[in-house]
Amino acid sequence: MSLAPRAVLVHRRTEYEELLARHGTHGQAAFFLSSRGRSIAEVVRRHDLAQQALREVAAAVPLTWRSSRVERADLDRFLFAPEDVVVVVGQDGLVANTAKYLSGQPVVGIDTDPGRNLGVLVRHRCADTAALLRAATAAGSRTEELTMVEAVADDTQRLLALNEIYLGPPGHQTARYRLGPDTEDGPGEAQASSGVLVGTGTGATGWLRSLWLERGSTTELPARSEARLLWFVREAWPSPVTGTTRVAGELGRGQGLRLTVESDRIVVFGDGMEADALELTWGQSVRLGIAEISLRLVT
Repeated sequence: MSLAPRAVLVHRRTEYEELLARHGTHGQAAFFLSSRGRSIAEVVRRHDLAQQALREVAAAVPLTWRSSRVERADLDRFLFAPEDVVVVVGQDGLVANTAKYLSGQPVVGIDTDPGRNLGVLVRHRCADTAALLRAATAAGSRTEELTMVEAVADDTQRLLALNEIYLGPPGHQTARYRLGPDTEDGPGEAQASSGVLVGTGTGATGWLRSLWLERGSTTELPARSEARLLWFVREAWPSPVTGTTRVAGELGRGQGLRLTVESDRIVVFGDGMEADALELTWGQSVRLGIAEISLRLVT
């Protein structure tokens, strides 16, 4: 017997909830904000909008379905199932935070604060939830397959990301490594920099775009569903033993970029989730490329 679909509602703590966790009471949080020239009224308004959105989305889940909720901070400990329909209630970035833990489940993005969010990934309103859930489980449902990037270490550790993967020092030190195509027989170019960024078409609206603009790159940014990645080395340092000839490029399907660590520690994380990072040490290598899995965003 097949299981009924499960709607998994993904959300994150609001700024108001974070303030209460830090300061204990509404009054203390209000005093803290007022001492910095801010009013708590707007923070509470956005909190109320988010809570109302969660209630409306939960109420739209069919009675015959199962349902669950998971907060952003608990995503790395939550077990998603194949029959899940993932409903992200919040901001665009929350979709990216969730994507790395999925394996093909359809994702519905619900915007809790229209006009404040860009709405690139959270494209729908709360009132659309019921229809979107039905569409997500129907044959031939309309989804956009968004390209993802993956990092696979030589010890089999694996990391997925929807926007970008960053490899670099855990603090403000300089990372030392060798960089080159995955098909190259040699060790690659020795480099010293503040890190390497490999991004997708979805990430082309964020961090990847800022590096692209800074470099004045003539390479066209990839589209969200395009099987193409761009990569940039950040602040490469030329010296007698480190080079700067490989500081940017693109990767297509089946192509890879290999980085071999030549410093004590390098971290690898995706989409800003620093708390859920891979850690590599001297001599380890990691391959960056297009992931076989894509994000199925219900349109």
